[in-house]
Amino acid sequence: MPVEDQHHILIRVTAAIVLVLAVSLSLYQLYTAGIAALTALVQRSIHLGAILTLTFLLRPPFKGVSKDRVNLWFFLDWILVLASVSCTFYICYNLSAIFERQGAWLPSDLVVSIAGTILVLEACRRVIGWFMTGICILAIVYAMFGPYMPMLIIHKGYSIERIATTLWLTTEGIFGLPLGVAATFVYVFVLFGAFLEVTGGGNFFIDLAYALTGRFSGGPAKTSVVASGFMGSVSGSAVGNVVATGSFTIPMMKKVGYRPHVAGAIEAAASTGGQLMPPIMGAGAFLMAEFTNISYLTIIKVALLPAFMYYVTLLVFVHYEAKKLGLVGQPRDQLPRIGSVLKKGLHFILPIAILIYVLVANYSPMRAGFVAVISTLLVSLAANAVMWTARATFMGGDTQRLTLKEFSRRELNQVVSALEKGARNAVMVSVACAAAGIIVGMVTLTGMGLKFSSLVLDLSYGIKVLAILLIGAASLVLGMGLPVTASYIVLATLAGPALLDMGVPLLIAHMIVFWYSQDANVTPPVSLASFAGAGVANANPMQTAFTSWKLAKGLYIIPVIMAYRPLLGLGEHYELLHWEVGLPMLATTLGLVSFASGLERYFIRKATWLETCLFWLAAAGFFWPEYWADLAGMLLFGLAAGLQKFTAIEK
Repeated sequence: MPVEDQHHILIRVTAAIVLVLAVSLSLYQLYTAGIAALTALVQRSIHLGAILTLTFLLRPPFKGVSKDRVNLWFFLDWILVLASVSCTFYICYNLSAIFERQGAWLPSDLVVSIAGTILVLEACRRVIGWFMTGICILAIVYAMFGPYMPMLIIHKGYSIERIATTLWLTTEGIFGLPLGVAATFVYVFVLFGAFLEVTGGGNFFIDLAYALTGRFSGGPAKTSVVASGFMGSVSGSAVGNVVATGSFTIPMMKKVGYRPHVAGAIEAAASTGGQLMPPIMGAGAFLMAEFTNISYLTIIKVALLPAFMYYVTLLVFVHYEAKKLGLVGQPRDQLPRIGSVLKKGLHFILPIAILIYVLVANYSPMRAGFVAVISTLLVSLAANAVMWTARATFMGGDTQRLTLKEFSRRELNQVVSALEKGARNAVMVSVACAAAGIIVGMVTLTGMGLKFSSLVLDLSYGIKVLAILLIGAASLVLGMGLPVTASYIVLATLAGPALLDMGVPLLIAHMIVFWYSQDANVTPPVSLASFAGAGVANANPMQTAFTSWKLAKGLYIIPVIMAYRPLLGLGEHYELLHWEVGLPMLATTLGLVSFASGLERYFIRKATWLETCLFWLAAAGFFWPEYWADLAGMLLFGLAAGLQKFTAIEK
């Protein structure tokens, strides 16, 4: 047989293996999500083994290296595949023994752990790039050379054995919280999005939103912001909300012209804000009521207006992005008709209604995603069967109609295509979360998270704004390894008293801590909501993370102002005030608009440098806790807006 034919066969066999593995992984994820859960380490290791295999079979090692040719890299990739399977199989096969000999590791444990960590780093380099890979390597170096670090971050240092086995043989590293998130409900909701796309549900929601909002600039993105806010309020998980609502809002935004990483970032920022929006606020409102001994009703009442300010800021950023990209509204006659869209895809509303119901009914996000996937599949099959039957009735057995065998084959191919697409789409977010686990593991091992919290009082020198910024930094580090709720609890316990000692009222102190406990969702390098959005949008995770970090600026600014102005609508005894609250709220909202205008250099049109400086100065005036500063901010903002309105710049 000629060499070229042999190479062609190898390529075809590899493609077949990719298809079988991708479909098997999706079926495995559905099984563990809705039928039988497995031990965390087993479930995550099988998931990662499959993801690493898909990565090395689908992603070239370098630009310019083709995956459609048999060369040296082809065989090296297969060696990496075998190593990935071996390292993850080692965990499943020796699970009980690994639990029993925690700390008393065998030489084989060390070899497998080092190899597994290197495989994750290589997958991260291929999928995400050198930036996050470099951060992971720096985290490992920091753990090794702790005694040689600056005094503020010094620690005793750890051996290669301790570092490698912690990362690979425990749930404190690569198989920790980030990969656990990716291997459970994120994957299931990515699969949900794939089923919507393949069965036509994605196009239905895109066309429906386009029909409703297409005449507005950036309308679909604004719709997704509001929808994500409402969903995030009751879902209890920013990441879960990203993959649930993002399954149809992100493709919708991409279709009207938003770049993939921007669409993913908008969804991540909007979903993170949902945790701040009453009435549910994740679990935050209930915990805050217990910690502060203040009624739940009071907490959700005072949380509403700051959350509203956050969404105003996000909508302003979205509007400016649409204007800068030239995403103008379409004439009504060029938009799909709502009646026609509903007639063709009304049945796709049923899976969304079921999804919302199970989320509100307090199902876990993973189980809710499983129900959403199955309901989408069943609804699509039922609708297609009805249409096929109706076509047979009206056409009287015309030969153009599909036979039962052809219809069955088409539906089966559709299901297989969705299962494969879900696995391919999940590769990026799973690799990102596995790499994030390296950072998380080193933060946990070295105690860096707790160091940040304990340093707040020492480093703030009694200055409130500095203490708040330090708490924000501490929450970012803690948020790398803890869920939002756990991060809030730790910060409220360790850093909250520092604010109380500085005279910040109890409820305001807890609200500040709770707001900052959300920042790890959208702040690089470990921003799980952004990574989830990138997975759905098929965008670069770090580019998405930095964009969401920019869009969510209200998350960082509003808590600082809470400490100085009554944004919660409360007086000294938690009684609602009038103009004394209304004016600061108005000033802060205008300050956020000014800040966004200065950062984006846009208001009505692109801003000149003079107008940009005026917007920045106006924002500073609005944020400064004095009424004379509010007046100055108003004058500066009015001047900048007037220049934008009545003057033009040369193109």
